[in-house]
Amino acid sequence: MTSTLTARPADPPVAEGPPPRRRRALVERASLAVLLVGTGFLYLWNLSASGWANAFYSAAAQAGGESWEAWFFGSSDAANAITVDKTPAALWVTGLSVRLFGLSSESILVPQALMGIAAVGLLYAIVRRTSGHAAGLLAGAVLALTPVATLMFRFDNPDALLVLLLVAAVWATLRGLERGHGRWLVLAGVFLGLGFLTKMLQAFLIVPALAAVWLVAAPTGIGRRIRDLLLAGVALAVGAGWWVLVVELWPAASRPYIGGSQHNSVMELVLGYNGVGRLTGDETGSVGGGAGGGWGRTGLGRLFGSEMGSEASWLLPAALILLMGLLWLTARRPRTDRVRAAALVWGGWLLVTGLVFSFMAGIIHPYYTVALAPAIGALAGMGAAELWRLRSTATARAHLGLAVAASAVWAFVLLGSWLPWLRWTVLALGVVAAGALLGVHRFPRLLSAGVVTAAVLASVGGTAAWSVATASQPHSGAIPRSGPSGVGRGPGGSGGPGGFGGAGTGGGSRVGQAPGGQAGVPGAPGGTTAPGISPGTTGTGGTGFGGMRGGMGGGMGGFGSLLGTTTPSAAVTTLLQENASDYTWVAAAVGSNAAAGYQLAAEAPVMAVGGFNGTDPAPTLAQFQQDVAEGKVHWFVDGAGSDAHGSDTGGSNAAAEIAAWVQQHFVAQTVDGVTLYDLTGGAPA
Repeated sequence: MTSTLTARPADPPVAEGPPPRRRRALVERASLAVLLVGTGFLYLWNLSASGWANAFYSAAAQAGGESWEAWFFGSSDAANAITVDKTPAALWVTGLSVRLFGLSSESILVPQALMGIAAVGLLYAIVRRTSGHAAGLLAGAVLALTPVATLMFRFDNPDALLVLLLVAAVWATLRGLERGHGRWLVLAGVFLGLGFLTKMLQAFLIVPALAAVWLVAAPTGIGRRIRDLLLAGVALAVGAGWWVLVVELWPAASRPYIGGSQHNSVMELVLGYNGVGRLTGDETGSVGGGAGGGWGRTGLGRLFGSEMGSEASWLLPAALILLMGLLWLTARRPRTDRVRAAALVWGGWLLVTGLVFSFMAGIIHPYYTVALAPAIGALAGMGAAELWRLRSTATARAHLGLAVAASAVWAFVLLGSWLPWLRWTVLALGVVAAGALLGVHRFPRLLSAGVVTAAVLASVGGTAAWSVATASQPHSGAIPRSGPSGVGRGPGGSGGPGGFGGAGTGGGSRVGQAPGGQAGVPGAPGGTTAPGISPGTTGTGGTGFGGMRGGMGGGMGGFGSLLGTTTPSAAVTTLLQENASDYTWVAAAVGSNAAAGYQLAAEAPVMAVGGFNGTDPAPTLAQFQQDVAEGKVHWFVDGAGSDAHGSDTGGSNAAAEIAAWVQQHFVAQTVDGVTLYDLTGGAPA
């Protein structure tokens, strides 16, 4: 008998998943992609609805796209009459975009959104390197969902580039601290120099924190640390000063007038109007009218008040609590500890910038608080991750619970009457999560994950909703505001006293640019430039200029209109474009905002008489008369700011003198509600 042995078939191979390290890397990449894609959607969605956003800067971008000289100096128009009242680095970005892609809302605003996405990604990378992936993810999400960040990364003010450069300076500093390589600190100095060329001295507010941390925590000898700081200082000075030096040495007769100065000097602009004057309130030519000129109450409560509270303070209490927790956690660690160094950098950034914003008496707007958002995000991410690792200790759990409770309670206050269901949900979830955190060290893993999820949702729910509301509506004008339209700001959902507010409708976020109508008032006669409010009165949403301390009534007749920008009617635009190539400027108008609207519509240079506030001596009456005699200016647009007197602010009266001379010597004609004077064919009145 024979038997046949049949081989047992082999078992099918068992599918093995990726090893734990690879699996973790895939999860991290996927979650980072979600963060960046979500940020991109928030910042890019329906972006063109804002039109020109801040027409003042859009007009300068248009000028830079047409003239390299205007691009280099940051001129308001391609004929180079006067510059904007800032250094031009942000305009270099938008001007190049306009030159490459043509003039459009997208070519001006998309670069801002891309800078916002880059800032979020870079902040993630910085915090991840110090405290891990989860910390970086939370830090990036907090920055992305801070309402004022959503606002400014969808807007064309210089703040988007400034924030990116400041985050880059911290990145370079912390990289250098890892091994004490001074070249990284030099790179940080370069970034800070570029930040100065973006928004001048505001970029230097983080310098004390960076310098102090390098001096304390760099893993090298004290002599080398001091040497590295000196080299970085040189890099900063060169990065910030080369453009200033070129402009100061350039013959004044062959360059545009430096807007914001009274003596055609960029150093005067840097140290005066945009420098010390911002701290003291003594800003010659400012619309605020001298020291303490109505920019709201100063003090420690300013960042939480009715004007600034809803912009960036949602997680500010939590950031301060977590900063204290981080300092407690690292108190006994070595001098070179990376976590403590990072905490001191971000904490120093937050405290110095926050204190300056709290007590500066000069011009300050709510959107300035975007400079606080990266530090708040970093401290939230680092603090939460580092203290969670030590949740077995009562002190760590207490800091975590207190931070969550503070965030939920403050969100409850800031949400006010908007979305009551969200307000109460955030509060209830926060209270429950805060209580659970006190005993979370005893919970099983699944329950602990639920507590963490509840804590995150309670902490960011309010700020996320406010950010989405910000992105869902257009914003334009000189003083944009975040949040839903028609809802009061600040504690209790009301404007509150002592505010300084914004111009326009929609909660102060929209100024002008209603086609054929008044600023923010569709259907009104074309070409008028009132921003929907008048000096000394309160605009919609509780954010009018009447909220200013002491009002802005007397002596500032053109103040409100100077901040308004108009889209002129087709008939007015056609007049401006008629034989445009025969003139250096197709028109002149008092104030940069008024000129910007006409320039963007006509796509031809419009002279901004008197600069932004109408109080710069550029041009003088004699210079303007010469330009008219030589046939360089076609039309003069009467209205916006023509009655503003520089003597009320310590500035020049040249613009008012020019307006009066035109009114006396040329015949007025009205087109769609706009008063125009033909400076070439008009007979003497």
